[in-house]
Amino acid sequence: MSSEKVLLYHGSKSGITGEIKPVSREFCDFGKGFYMGTESLQPLTLICNFPNAKLYTLRIDLTDLRILEIEVGIDWALLIAYHRGKMNMVKGSAIFRKYADFINDFDMIIGYIANDRMFVVLDRFFAGDITNIALINSLSALKLGKQYVAITEKACRRIEIIKEKALSKSQRDALRVKANTIRLEGIRQADEICKRHRRDGRFFDEILEGGILL
Repeated sequence: MSSEKVLLYHGSKSGITGEIKPVSREFCDFGKGFYMGTESLQPLTLICNFPNAKLYTLRIDLTDLRILEIEVGIDWALLIAYHRGKMNMVKGSAIFRKYADFINDFDMIIGYIANDRMFVVLDRFFAGDITNIALINSLSALKLGKQYVAITEKACRRIEIIKEKALSKSQRDALRVKANTIRLEGIRQADEICKRHRRDGRFFDEILEGGILL
């Protein structure tokens, strides 16, 4: 529980209409919800390809919300794996049920963003190319921003729109260049870390098959 009020950012491809709802696409980091970030650049890089894109500055009152904050680690990675459908091969197992129920008792999830820099590394982990140790060290080095995800109607009702900003074509063009630069640098950093830890830890399929929670 918290009584804190926080300023956050949300990027929309065509603008928010009506009430804010926990209705993002199904395969997101923490499931369906309304996603907000602590840094404006992250949502901007996600919407810069859309001509009607808008950036929102929001204020959320966390008073009396049930909040789960997830730090960088294997729980973070496996929760994302579950919500992206990467654990379906062990459906019904204890480890699958753990992450299926992981966020059920909460209104708001706070966790690090699997942004463009990390998406490639996460996919390599899910594909069995790198271990959990390489993944976690990459996460720590890349200093990801945090996202706040309102997953219930109660949490969404606590969100207030402070500012709405449309993006010009020149702004969107500049953001595309910046996003690509950040992505390539992140991949380069992660590659170096993964090489140093290529024999440390366990692979994704080993964790799932053994039900090993590290």
